[in-house]
Amino acid sequence: MLRTLTAAAARRWADLALAALAAERDAIDRINVYPVADGDTGTNLLQTMRAAVETLDAAEPDTLGGVLAALSKGALGGACGNSGMLLSQAMRGIAEQLRDVAEADGRAFGASLLRAEEMARQAVAEPVEGTLLSVLRAAARAAANSDELGVVVQNATRAAISALAATPAQLSVLSDAGVVDAGGRGLVIMLDALHAVVRDGERLAPKAPVPGDPGVLEHESQYEYEVMYLLADTDQDRAFALRDALCGLGDCVSVVGDGAASWAVHVHCDDIGAAIESGIETGRVHKIKVTRFADQQAAFARDVAVLACVPGGALGELFAAEGADVLVVGPELTADELGEAFRSTGAAHVLVLPNDSATAAVVERAGLLGEGQEVVVVPTASPVQGLAALAVHDPSRRRADDQVAMAEAAAATRRGELRIADAEALTWVGRCLPGDVLGLIDGEVVLIGDDVLTAVRDLAARMLTAGGELLTALVGADAPDGLSGALAEYLRQARPEVELACYPGGDLDALLLLGVE
Repeated sequence: MLRTLTAAAARRWADLALAALAAERDAIDRINVYPVADGDTGTNLLQTMRAAVETLDAAEPDTLGGVLAALSKGALGGACGNSGMLLSQAMRGIAEQLRDVAEADGRAFGASLLRAEEMARQAVAEPVEGTLLSVLRAAARAAANSDELGVVVQNATRAAISALAATPAQLSVLSDAGVVDAGGRGLVIMLDALHAVVRDGERLAPKAPVPGDPGVLEHESQYEYEVMYLLADTDQDRAFALRDALCGLGDCVSVVGDGAASWAVHVHCDDIGAAIESGIETGRVHKIKVTRFADQQAAFARDVAVLACVPGGALGELFAAEGADVLVVGPELTADELGEAFRSTGAAHVLVLPNDSATAAVVERAGLLGEGQEVVVVPTASPVQGLAALAVHDPSRRRADDQVAMAEAAAATRRGELRIADAEALTWVGRCLPGDVLGLIDGEVVLIGDDVLTAVRDLAARMLTAGGELLTALVGADAPDGLSGALAEYLRQARPEVELACYPGGDLDALLLLGVE
């Protein structure tokens, strides 16, 4: 058990909290009924924490104060939604209280939680009990009066869990829906992650209760839009005046700062222009984000989508017939294109099949552009692996299990290619010349020939050496006539137990793609 919170321990806390929020994201989203039932509290907390950790990773501080300051800065700059704003201020309170502390014992950390509660409560124009604020207050009060870090963190976490269980009695909208407060649940997850760091992996928080039918979450805002932006070139007096002005336009008003020169603004309102103009009159407005609640709720009526990246229309039709959304990608695929494709699925969770390594690299970088969406990349290096993954996709299955099943199906599919060499090169099996027929397995050249029909039989034979029940063939538009027939004849004579599924592949960069399952 840790006696003090050090820089290294704070880093572990941040990483573990991020992982825990990612795991709980869907459950928290589904119990989000207050202040608006837009199903995004888990997503907002995750994105806020992700921004905090990314800032920490970029800064690489080596002191406790530096670690906490980086987390606070990142959380404010990346704060999403009302819950993200409150989280950023709680982190700011901890960072400010421990700024000059080399290692925090129980008493120092307890004081930082009191400061965190004070900062979070000040951030809201109209604090409401039964929310994250109530849970944080209970944790802060329980954390006082001990020098032992393990005791303080355990008391705070237990108090937060109890306070969370009491939130339905404080807010009728929660009791009507049969849920606890979503933001408060997120805070419990954060404290539970710290508890695990301090007390050798021990967890206290029970699993989140999730309503069986998300349709019960019907609480609506009286306003149409959520407006957020960052504000610079202003001071505290003008920022507080802005908060008063926004209170006249809507509710859920927060104007919070980093203690220096940056402020984050949040309001639910009908008049977008007035909310932004009020900010412009106060300082320099940037990173404006406007969300229409009705659009957000409609966009995430669909739970899970599979997005297949393909090089052309023929493969697109094949993947679409199997139930996937399709993005036809070119050589200059951009992150913005991918972000738009994520959003166009209209799903809260998007499973992406990149289907080649170059696309996979772009998809990995673009994953965060799916705002309000969880984007998971299933590792598929070829369309044949993508088809194998799609074949086992089951949206009714637990999401994590489904993702594992798809990844395992892709990994279990050996991929082969038949292509024509366009330059002289040295391969694992010798030197090839332009015009030679190359057979590749899992990206490596395994044979060089001068006849396509002979090469396809040799390649199939090598791929089936270790066994296989199904051979999938995608025939490119440039393949010679008789290629699929030669493959079928070889299997009929040499491997009659193997089933062949042959499809037109269209504009491939190979004559033929093979997959063995």
